[in-house]
Amino acid sequence: MFLNQALYIKNPFWMYLLGSFVVIVFTVIGQFPIMFFMTGESLATASGDPMVALRNLDKNLQLLLLLIPFVVGFLGLILVVKKLHERTLKSISTARERIDWKRVLFAFVLWGGVTVMLVFADYFLHPEDHQWNFEPTSFALLFLIAVALIPIQTSLEEYIFRGYLMQGFASYSKSRWVALLMTSLIFGILHVFNPEVEKLGYGILVYYIGTGLFLGILTLMDQGIELALGFHAANNLFTALLVTSSWTAFQTESLLIDISTPSLGAELIISLFIFYPLFLWIMSKKYHWTAWKEKLIFQL
Repeated sequence: MFLNQALYIKNPFWMYLLGSFVVIVFTVIGQFPIMFFMTGESLATASGDPMVALRNLDKNLQLLLLLIPFVVGFLGLILVVKKLHERTLKSISTARERIDWKRVLFAFVLWGGVTVMLVFADYFLHPEDHQWNFEPTSFALLFLIAVALIPIQTSLEEYIFRGYLMQGFASYSKSRWVALLMTSLIFGILHVFNPEVEKLGYGILVYYIGTGLFLGILTLMDQGIELALGFHAANNLFTALLVTSSWTAFQTESLLIDISTPSLGAELIISLFIFYPLFLWIMSKKYHWTAWKEKLIFQL
């Protein structure tokens, strides 16, 4: 089974802590291009605030600069898995003989379709809350950057939390539920640095932690991160292409700009209590999941 793979190779927990630190270092190195653009003149025009200086840049350049650290971080993760743990990337991807790309594609298409439907339904129901923002050249450049790099960003997060660290916590605690809970909490809490938290308050961390639990359940029940990879990539990619606002982490040249007053309650309830359970139910029927308690709660 997926978590049991970590038990067969005797990697002590300190290795996972060291490996996480190495990935963080690589991610920081990937931020050097951002620092290059945050020179004296840029900061001076932004009253010394680096984030304001970043927001003053072209939106496509912003997105590129924000995604490059994830590319470098992914290279760090590959190095950690292969050199520090002497394992393969497949071993933290799936319990199957090989990565099932059909699963990745199915989750991507399904959630991508739902995302497109929800965005345009909201646009047609509440046109006053949106501005049409389509500019062919800018959108084409956004499309290239987003398609090339956002799946790397989302994949790094899935490999770190639902693959690498989930196996690490499972190896240390010998407990499925501890591995699920710890990775979900860390995943959610790390989003505290997102600008959405400043706008919506700390209550949005419930949404992020709940999303982490959802993706963790998806991984444990399916014995691999393929469905989580597809879901996460679709969620971030289609959102970046379709709609942005002045207070989200990614500022993009999307088709629409949401100018409504931000609120948390409705999205949190609809996602955590309707769409996520429905997605799990569809996956459980398609892939014939059984033994939920054994896969989510029982000791290894």
